[in-house]
Amino acid sequence: MFLGGSETTAVTMHFGLLILIKYPEIQAKVQKEIDQVIGMEREPRADDRSHMPYTNALLHEIQRYCDVFPMGFIRSTTRNVTFHGYFLPKGTDVLTLLTTVLRDSTQFEKPEEFNVNHFLDENGKFRKNNGFMPFSAGKRACVAESLVRLELFIFFTMILQKFTLKATVDTKDFDVSPTESGVENLPPAHKILFIART
Repeated sequence: MFLGGSETTAVTMHFGLLILIKYPEIQAKVQKEIDQVIGMEREPRADDRSHMPYTNALLHEIQRYCDVFPMGFIRSTTRNVTFHGYFLPKGTDVLTLLTTVLRDSTQFEKPEEFNVNHFLDENGKFRKNNGFMPFSAGKRACVAESLVRLELFIFFTMILQKFTLKATVDTKDFDVSPTESGVENLPPAHKILFIART
């Protein structure tokens, strides 16, 4: 649990930092929300997340877009099942392709693009989306989901509270597209500048 959680959290953080550099207007909106809700004097807390819809939407979109673990884990049927006309006998191994949901155009307006608005309503409030399944779904979803969500929130808000992120290269050439490694999607390598906020 700890190895899996730390690996996927680290990869998601890496993606997120690159995305914030590529889209400085998104970074500025998150920093504005941090300044309004948390300020510069205290550290972020778990209960701050419910007062920060834009940051919450950003974190959800980072996880959706980056699709770190697109195939999920192998599961087995516990009984005979007929699914969409296919018979699966008890004990059949099933591999869920989470990426098909995370890129589903019936769930997300622009599934191939990074778009924070996938998780915001017309009033700028956070909204859930049934297509958001980076942790899988049902009784066998990731046991560390709530821990990972909290870690991502705390890490990102602490970093953006103290620093502005910039690239060492021109951001028009800044590729943040995930690359497949067989099991997980990985971010491209880039150098990042952390500039202290004053």
